[in-house]
Amino acid sequence: MRLEQVVELLERSFDLGIGAVDQLLDGETSPVSQDVGKLLHRATGFLLLVDPFRSLLLGLALPPGLKELGHIRNIGRRTVAGNPSPVYPVLVDTERLRERVEELVRRHDLIAPGGDVTCLVSGGADSTCLWHVLTELGYRVSALHVNHGLRGAASDEDARFCAERFGAEVVDGSGGLTEDDWRSSRYSFATDRLRATGHTASDQVETILYKLVASGVAKGIKVRREDGVVRPLLSVWRDETEEYCRAEGLEFRTDESNSDTKRGLIREEILPRLRELHPAAESNLLRLADGEPTALDDLLASTAGSRRLDLGAGLTAVREYDRVWLERTPVALDGEVRWGEWRIASRLPGLKVRAWRAGDRLAGRSKKIQDVFVDAKIPRSARESWPLVVRGDDVVAVPGIVEAEGVRVERVPD
Repeated sequence: MRLEQVVELLERSFDLGIGAVDQLLDGETSPVSQDVGKLLHRATGFLLLVDPFRSLLLGLALPPGLKELGHIRNIGRRTVAGNPSPVYPVLVDTERLRERVEELVRRHDLIAPGGDVTCLVSGGADSTCLWHVLTELGYRVSALHVNHGLRGAASDEDARFCAERFGAEVVDGSGGLTEDDWRSSRYSFATDRLRATGHTASDQVETILYKLVASGVAKGIKVRREDGVVRPLLSVWRDETEEYCRAEGLEFRTDESNSDTKRGLIREEILPRLRELHPAAESNLLRLADGEPTALDDLLASTAGSRRLDLGAGLTAVREYDRVWLERTPVALDGEVRWGEWRIASRLPGLKVRAWRAGDRLAGRSKKIQDVFVDAKIPRSARESWPLVVRGDDVVAVPGIVEAEGVRVERVPD
């Protein structure tokens, strides 16, 4: 997709969106509203594609809620029972999400490999995701639902749902007047077992904000409570748990009363305003809880030697001493590859296209690629993005400079 197409796409999305909002809210369907949905989906997909690059250069995280554009037709139609509906596109890699959870579990030794764990389930997307993920990861999972009876028949329906869906043990948690009372009640059950809750990175951000306002201290949710309760989903955002459930075809419940709590106030009123100040507000707040440098922070923190970091989405961050740059991640030369202004094609097996690295040498020769660039008078500023055709660590061809049999190269200016 060319840049001008992207600009046109976004302009059309906003122009049509303004005229169709009333129809969407009223639940009407029309060619205009259908067009809006398709355009927003396409725009969303593009933004998700370029997000890692945008985040590195500008410090911007994907705006929370962007992934929910797939559900724009549900505006004004929230229901208590969250039956999964087809989503276009599914924006969560369920296998990768499970890997992230397992990485957190193993890093903090939260659950013994293949061990027993009891999930405290409410029936919502977070606890449903938790129960399913831990089951898929091979843990022996049971479930417990505490019925506080705060919403009458709706609470009873939540309990029935959890019992049927998860085989949950349902216990009576009625009584208490405050959120703290109900929280204490929940954690008073099943103390003889390892328990896990579905707290997410989104809950972490909301907790940090509340603690900052209430006490002036940026304390977050602990990955393991003093009583042993663990939180395996703290690396996962709330919108990801919902997308995970939909992708896996899992039903979940929606608690409409959440908006009346302190957390609901932060979620629905305060955080949206903070995003207006900066799109990365939530990610930046989350760093206060993490207190740990990211892999990119580590790469940037030192000027000794060299390091490379795969950022995903086809990008790699490279540091050589005190210099840092981005380059494209190596791609398999399977037929034809477009690399900047170069079109490279080959049917030879085992070839890849990547950028130049210090120490690269021509295959079967002692000559360094750096010397090849010098002899060809290639400016230093152009070398780091110049494509090389490689097999393993050996450089087979340098487009425009060193040819190789079976490799066709064409320079096509942008």
